[in-house]
Order: sequence, then structure tokens, then C-alpha cells
Amino acid sequence: MGLELYLDLRSQPCRALYIFARSNNIPFEFKHVELSKAEHRTEEFRKVNMLMKVPALRDGSFTLTESIAILLYLVRKFKTPDHWYPSDLQKRARVDEFLSWQHTSIRAKGSKLFLTKVMLPLITGQSLPPEKLEFITGELNVTLKQFEEKFLQDKPFIAGSEVSLADLVALVELMQPVCAGYDLFEERPKLKEWRRRVEEAVGKELFQEAHQDIRNIKNFTADQLAPELKENFKQQLLKQF
Repeated sequence: MGLELYLDLRSQPCRALYIFARSNNIPFEFKHVELSKAEHRTEEFRKVNMLMKVPALRDGSFTLTESIAILLYLVRKFKTPDHWYPSDLQKRARVDEFLSWQHTSIRAKGSKLFLTKVMLPLITGQSLPPEKLEFITGELNVTLKQFEEKFLQDKPFIAGSEVSLADLVALVELMQPVCAGYDLFEERPKLKEWRRRVEEAVGKELFQEAHQDIRNIKNFTADQLAPELKENFKQQLLKQF
């Protein structure tokens, strides 16, 4: 049995893994786990990940969860080019620093805006009051400023002159609010140029392919969501917002 990656490309971490594996010519079988149909809750998938989350990896009898852990596993197993996770101590530390920071910053704030702009009205039929949406957008803007000033600075990429895992993870996370209708690159020339460089480094066509489903998210309808997920998700959204 070869390498299997269990993914749903509407998920940011899944897209990062897919792009990384494809851009490095890593052979794998793409196992599509459609979250909206609750396929991550099946007994079959529980054998791969008892936590019932994507992404997940199976390599023979070995299974692994958590996107960063999987990315690092692929780096080490397939000995990908050094720039992805540099051997240089300080460059690697910069990558590690960002990957540690992004969970509660870029990922959290970007996902929150996506949920309020797309999922809340889709599932509950209610839109967030403008002042609340403005507050959530403001939180993301603060994080973007921190990203530019602390992590990107005046460098081409986060770790220096070459693309790394940090850049790939950052960009797929930022695409989530973009695909919800908030063009965060429009008035940020430094970020816009960084985005262009990252897309070129991984391959523009591949990057666009990986984002096709999430770009079409506004065509998604509530009846496409598994009933048990819809009610649970509705209660979570109403409680959160």
C-alpha cells in the first residue's frame, strides 16, 4: 500500500498538503473525504483518524494526523529541497516561529471572517450585523499588519530569499477570507507581491486548481450539507456569533 492523503480541498490545511505534495512530485493517492457529507464521521475513516478530522495520512500501516506534522513527515521522508524546511538553524527557526504563531492568528481570524460571511447566512439564514462584521474584519486586519511587520518585513519570503512551508501555509489560510469576498490583498502591495511570488514558486496552475472548490463556495447550498452536520453547525454558529 502506497502513501494516501485524506483531504477535502475546501480545508486550508488540506490545500497546503495537496499543493506541497504535487509541487514536489510526491507520489500519493488522493482520498477525497467530503466534510459536507460527513464522510469524516464514518467508521471507515475513523480507522485512519479516530479524531475524525482531515487532513490525515496513511503510509502502509502508519497513520498520521495534524497538517504540520504531515508536512514535516513528507519533507523528511521524500528529502524535498532544503528551502521548504531549511537546514540552516535560524532560517528553520523562522519557519517554526510562523507555524507556531499562525494557528491562533491568521488561521483563527481568517476562518472567523469566512464563517461569518459565508457559513452563517448559508446555514442560519441570518447575516451578521454590520458593526460585528466590521469588528471581525478589523481583527483580521490587525493580524495582517503583524504578519507584514513581524514575519514578512522586506524579505521576498518569510524565511528569506526562498519559499518555505511557512509561506505556503500562510497563503492558503489567507485565501479563505479572499474566497469569502474580502480581497485583503487589494490595498496591501507588499502582500500582493508576496502572494505572486508564492504562487509562482509552487506553480500558478496547481495553486488555482487546489482553490477551485473554495472559490466556488458561494454556489454551495445548505441542502448539500448532511442533515446531522447542518443542525450541529447551526447551533455552533448561533452560539458563537
